[in-house]
Amino acid sequence: MHSPAHTEPGHSHTFGQDRKRPGENRTLLVIALTASMMVVEIVAGIAFGSMALLADGLHMASHAAALSITAVAYWMARRHAANPSFSFGTGKINALGGFTGALLLAGFALLMVWESLHRLINPVEIVFNQAILVAVVGLIVNGISVFILGVGGEEHDHHHHHDHHGASGHGHHHHDHNLRSAYLHVLADTLTSLLAIFALLAAKYFGAIWMDPFMGIIGAILVSRWSWGLVKSTSAVLLDRQAPDDLVRAIRSSVESDGDCRVTDLHVWSIGPGIHAAIIALVSEKLSSPDDYRKRLPEGHGLVHVSIEVCQAESRQASSSGGE
Repeated sequence: MHSPAHTEPGHSHTFGQDRKRPGENRTLLVIALTASMMVVEIVAGIAFGSMALLADGLHMASHAAALSITAVAYWMARRHAANPSFSFGTGKINALGGFTGALLLAGFALLMVWESLHRLINPVEIVFNQAILVAVVGLIVNGISVFILGVGGEEHDHHHHHDHHGASGHGHHHHDHNLRSAYLHVLADTLTSLLAIFALLAAKYFGAIWMDPFMGIIGAILVSRWSWGLVKSTSAVLLDRQAPDDLVRAIRSSVESDGDCRVTDLHVWSIGPGIHAAIIALVSEKLSSPDDYRKRLPEGHGLVHVSIEVCQAESRQASSSGGE
């Protein structure tokens, strides 16, 4: 498994970020559907006095914003993929977009809670039939969005580009995690639409007017939970948090498999969706070249950029270094 050194002419750090992902067009279509229904639900929620309907509209607005940021991140990652000022490519633009979307979600959740509490204290008259009709239409639109993103949602990204031969594993493809995230967004929207319909029916037929703003609070909790989860996952990427323990163990055990060396320092971090960089320092008795140890790396883990430093066991002096 040979990879060119950093100084070799033509060495690329695009790591496939210059190619359009299969889920982008479906995501754009869902953004259009979600944004259209968002406007209808927010206007109807205000006009017909339904907090649950308004909360569902705001929930859809939050996800439309997050999906839009994801679409922009796709475009920016492609546009700047070959820009040498990005040391490890543009993969983290996706994480930055997700982090920004998570902050927007948190703001929408606070707005939903504030308005719901206000409606609990000061109930307003609800025009049930119209509100229920709009909520049902919203549910149908969300169902269509789920179908659009679900068709091929598990497909592999066959355009994953191997700038460094073999480093990301032969024959292994990564899922489009942004598409998967979008799919989960519209599933959450569908659930919120169901809550809105349930609240409106309970208020209409059982007089439980409080159920409408209460479901607004439930919707806010759902948004908050998703927002917090996204903040944790994206901030880990942005702050170069160490990769999962199973990947770190797999790299260490593979490099040390022949018993002729010992890994003294190992850093593995994400540089984009499904791809990682690694810096490995090791002490060896027979002092093989970095490429010899690179051939031992496990395949199929998205290791697209690896730098190895080899030190002789006796002198502990660095003898060579190499990188992908």
